[in-house]
Amino acid sequence: MMGLLWRLRALAGYWLARRLFHWPWLLRQPRAWGWMEGQFARMARLGDAGAEDFYGHLLLFRGQGLAAREEGLRLLRQAAAQGQLKAAFQLGVQALKGSAQHAPDAAEARRWWQQAADGGHPLAALKLAQLLREGGPGLPADAEAAERLAARARELGL
Repeated sequence: MMGLLWRLRALAGYWLARRLFHWPWLLRQPRAWGWMEGQFARMARLGDAGAEDFYGHLLLFRGQGLAAREEGLRLLRQAAAQGQLKAAFQLGVQALKGSAQHAPDAAEARRWWQQAADGGHPLAALKLAQLLREGGPGLPADAEAAERLAARARELGL
């Protein structure tokens, strides 16, 4: 019974925090931002794929320092494993971009973008077609696969 109440409380707090997130003046208030970030983190800890996706993006792009970036990537990997297409797309972008700790990896980018494209993410199909047309670090060019993915991107609306 307590677990259900805890989850309902977390859902309500997360719902409210997501609504308040669209108020720019409130985001500049340190106490309000701290509370909202706590709601996002709590829902992500409960394993909600949408919250992991949202909070992972938030930490990746607005987090302070390397630890926040790494936690954002961890949350995005968990969300992508649960079928979140935006998370898989972003992981592909990050893999191809590389970082100070990791060299650019086109094969990993291909894997993430393929997952997103298979799920119906049009931009992932387009980016993957471009990657396969040109090749990349550790990935040879494949014109035939690139053309199939470009057709898939057009099918999906790009």
